[in-house]
Amino acid sequence: MAYFYLLLAAFLWGLIGPVSRLAFQEGLSPLLVAFFRAVIAWAFFALHALLLRQVRLLPKDLPALLLFGLVGVSLFYGSYQLSVGFGGAALASVLLYTAPAFVALLSRLVLKEALDRLGLLAVALTLLGVGLMGLGGGSQVKALLPALFFGLLSGFTYALYYIFGKLYLPRYATPTLFLYALPVGALGLLPFVEFAPLGPAALWALLFVGAFSTYGAYLAYYAGLRRLPATRASVLATLEPVVANLFAFLLFREVLSPLGYLGAGLVLLAVLLSVRR
Repeated sequence: MAYFYLLLAAFLWGLIGPVSRLAFQEGLSPLLVAFFRAVIAWAFFALHALLLRQVRLLPKDLPALLLFGLVGVSLFYGSYQLSVGFGGAALASVLLYTAPAFVALLSRLVLKEALDRLGLLAVALTLLGVGLMGLGGGSQVKALLPALFFGLLSGFTYALYYIFGKLYLPRYATPTLFLYALPVGALGLLPFVEFAPLGPAALWALLFVGAFSTYGAYLAYYAGLRRLPATRASVLATLEPVVANLFAFLLFREVLSPLGYLGAGLVLLAVLLSVRR
């Protein structure tokens, strides 16, 4: 069952980009989708935390958790949706997986962990892969530089989940952290949101992203993580960009150029090296 839970989590995460594009086609902006993703997921995490009575938080940890809400939710959710909007779901999903390279660098700076040759090689492969994707582009790229910028920003802010988790997950359950972080993240996005009418298709897309690809994916991932080592779980999570590319092609005929796929392969190789390290 552990493998099933982890593969389910990666599958659900991989659908964020393609399903978000369905919402974009209904007239919703990327930041509006990010806002509703945070609000809907918060409703489920809040109910979860209340039912299990996991709502207590030490006052000294509140400032860090509020900061995480702004960076790990507002910036992360917003930048990823903007990356999908500017560059398509296929390109955005691979750029998101530059996160392990940022983790290696942040671990050296924040956690004082050693950066060995394997870590440096992973960082170098990531940079080369991103460069090749930038040269190659893809069939749905509307604006390459914003797509790369927001894609790399999503990877950087995603990497902060690891650093934050190292510091705070031993003290709190996951629903407790998101109970406080998600509403802060939603409020951080609110000034930049332009509301639009929600048709049935847009509403279903938002519900899927918030309930299944956020709340459900986290539950599945941590259920699997309790039964398997973290390194093996991380390897299985690399299925996410594969799922995103597959459904981006099936739904929207999105493809990367040959150089783009070569760059994507180098980024995923860097992920596997980082996990092994």
